[in-house]
Amino acid sequence: MTQTPTVQTPASGQARAQWTVPAKHPMVTVLGSGDTLLRAIEKAFPAADIHVRGNEISATGSAADVAMVQRLFDEMMLVLRTGQPMTEDAVERSIAMLRASENGGADGPETPAEVLTQNILSSRGRTIRPKTLNQKRYVDAIDKHTVVFGIGPAGTGKTYLAMAKAVQALQSKQVTRIILTRPAVEAGERLGFLPGTLYEKIDPYLRPLYDALHDMLDPDSIPRLMAAGTIEVAPLAYMRGRAQPVFTKVLTPDGWCPIGDLQVGDLVIGSDGEPTPVLGVYPQGKKDIYRVTAQDGSSTLCCDEHLWTVRTASDRRRDKPWRVLETKEMIGNLRAAHARRYELPMLTAPVCFPEREVPMDAYALGLLLGDGCLTGCTTPSFATNDPELASALEVALPGVKARWKGGVDYVLNRVKAPGDVVTLENPVTGALRALDLLGTKSHSKFVPDDYLYNSAEVRLALLQGLLDADGGPVTQTGRTSRIQYSTASILLRDDVIALVQSLGGVAYSRRRLAEGRTPGKARGRDVVHRYDAHIIDIRLPEDVEPFRLARKREKYRAAGGGGQPMRHIDSIEPAGREESVCIQVAAADSLYVTEDYLLTHNTLNDAFIILDEAQNTSAEQMKMFLTRLGFDSKIVITGDITQVDLPTGTKSGLRQVQDILDGVDDIHFSRLTSQDVVRHKLVGRIVDAYEQYDSHNGK
Repeated sequence: MTQTPTVQTPASGQARAQWTVPAKHPMVTVLGSGDTLLRAIEKAFPAADIHVRGNEISATGSAADVAMVQRLFDEMMLVLRTGQPMTEDAVERSIAMLRASENGGADGPETPAEVLTQNILSSRGRTIRPKTLNQKRYVDAIDKHTVVFGIGPAGTGKTYLAMAKAVQALQSKQVTRIILTRPAVEAGERLGFLPGTLYEKIDPYLRPLYDALHDMLDPDSIPRLMAAGTIEVAPLAYMRGRAQPVFTKVLTPDGWCPIGDLQVGDLVIGSDGEPTPVLGVYPQGKKDIYRVTAQDGSSTLCCDEHLWTVRTASDRRRDKPWRVLETKEMIGNLRAAHARRYELPMLTAPVCFPEREVPMDAYALGLLLGDGCLTGCTTPSFATNDPELASALEVALPGVKARWKGGVDYVLNRVKAPGDVVTLENPVTGALRALDLLGTKSHSKFVPDDYLYNSAEVRLALLQGLLDADGGPVTQTGRTSRIQYSTASILLRDDVIALVQSLGGVAYSRRRLAEGRTPGKARGRDVVHRYDAHIIDIRLPEDVEPFRLARKREKYRAAGGGGQPMRHIDSIEPAGREESVCIQVAAADSLYVTEDYLLTHNTLNDAFIILDEAQNTSAEQMKMFLTRLGFDSKIVITGDITQVDLPTGTKSGLRQVQDILDGVDDIHFSRLTSQDVVRHKLVGRIVDAYEQYDSHNGK
């Protein structure tokens, strides 16, 4: 737009300015159909005289009015150049923004053109944009901050704009899912009495969110996205339901602990094997429970909304990231062409337990648990065909000599020093007594807790002793080697599996019945099998060396090592109804170790989460919701603190949280007013009238 210099008329004290609208912009786009835009401008500046002749516009009046009208037309032309039409509402909002800037009410450089031309999302032939300065700042805050509160009266676009940003983030792959929630206080958060399915019960409370989704996405795609878990819509009460029964074991640095006994600040073990603090503990009441079982036999219990990090074979081939699914999303979908569909993550490093003092070298104890005689009736002995193991045992047990008796038998004698009395106890016997292993036999041996929950070095040394004694590599042409171990002790079987799992491996167990088995041979005589044998097939991470015995180690390495341990979900079965609890941990991936060293989590990663109608959350619900924030996620919380529907005596979580979190880094409060209402103009006047009434009546 070209303009002539503003001319000041001293006699009258008035100013005059003139503009020329470029020919490429029809005047109807500038003045509006039937001159509606021009009339809106004239109404806003009644003291200014505005004339239009052809494509020229002139304004006469006070210097302030002329300058304002001149700036308004400049902003309108900037908007029109983008191809976006001007509306009467847009003109009125532009005038309000310019006046606010003129009066010092605007604290930023934004101009009306910048506000009205900021595209958030284009869908189905329409573009979603902020319409007021506060709306633009709200949208910008969502880009800049992890948690944003949008607080203001109805009709200010709080939820709609947040939904548009969520869809934009999903389409640009900034997040992998959208979660939409709001409290259902009208039903007291108790929806069970309502007829129909869950979705039919919650539909009235979530209809505004559904409607916004249908404005922004192809309606045919929404059911598919919801079925895949990409979009989740649920009342706030159901957001808490990612839970496990209170008696479910969770791994801590001190061993296993019922999840129901955990408190905020306690440490649990994360996927990297390191301790991670518990940030939140949320009792869930009684919930329907399912047993999730992997193909190696490991299993744990959880509710149907409990979260699992999984990936498919296709995800692995395409190097796609792991996905997060609820238990119920996988039920009935566990197979793909007869193969197990969902792979579970493994520990990325051995579990880090604190080091404990032990009375015997771990490798030596492993050898003795495998091929030692620990009855206590005689001097401890050891049987092996490998003199290398007898020598290693002697080195690992100071003050003990492995004396060869003949064949495969060695006696572990105490090395006598000058002045020793005959009654001194054999060091091996003393250590076994301290470990409560003295007197155990092949079917009753076990790994003491001081070794089972010791440092990774101690656990690996113990496992190496067990495998050097009673295990070995199993090679197959064209495949990496697995490890096989056998024992007659059920306790030792379970302990070996736990050792393997704690080091990041997998172990499959099967039983060979004693009955009907061909007798073994000892010195040419038949030896009948008295106890069932437990055979364990093991795969360990490639950086974990399972053997010290040279012949086994070389055979294992020659076959390429153990490959990559993997776990897949094999079954998900109903397991009753139990009192449950949900926890949140501080680990970067939100994973923690539950029963059988399975990895699962409860928080919400890579998600755009919107809590609508937040004024109707209690203080406890608000804290629960905020502390569910996962990594690479964003939360937008919207509400109108003047429309609280909570029961009398219940404090609004949205009102309280402003006092608690105001000023916290990466949390922003955007406050919208009646001037930001984008519904019928009368809505803004109604809001102002109620605010005036409340202020006069002390509310």
